[in-house]
Amino acid sequence: MQQSFGKYATLTALVDQETAQQLMPEYASFQVTTGKVGSMDLKKVISSVETAAKRNGIINGEVYRETHALYHAIIEAAEGVTRGKLSVGEIMRTVGLTFSIVRGRPYTEDAEGEWIAVCFYGTIGAPIKGKEHETLGLGINHI
Repeated sequence: MQQSFGKYATLTALVDQETAQQLMPEYASFQVTTGKVGSMDLKKVISSVETAAKRNGIINGEVYRETHALYHAIIEAAEGVTRGKLSVGEIMRTVGLTFSIVRGRPYTEDAEGEWIAVCFYGTIGAPIKGKEHETLGLGINHI
C-alpha cells in the first residue's frame, strides 16, 4: 500500500475526497482534509495548509514533531509547484492551488508509524489572468 500513499494524496487534490475514496477504498481509514489557497506570498500558502491541518484534526499543533513533519511535507510539495525555487511574489509569480493533506499508516508494519502527505494542484504564473499554467507538487514525510 505504501507505494500508493502519494497517489491517494494527489488524486484527492485533483478530484475530491469522495471520488478519491471511491477509486482507492483501501485509504478510507486515513485522515484527509482539503482546501484552496491563492497568493503571491508563499508564507500564506504554508500557513493556509498548516491552519487547515490543525483545524481539521490532521495534526496536533501542540506536538512539535507533528507540526515539523507537516512543515517538511508542505515545503517538499511547494518545491514541486515552484520548480525548486521557493519564491513566488518576489519574482512576480502567483499561485492558485487546491491542496490535500493525508495522514495515516501506509505500511503494513506498525513499526513504520504514521506518515503525512501534502499535495498541491493548480496554477502558477504571472499575476495576469490567462498567463498562468498548471502545476503539481507532492510532499511526504514521516511523523
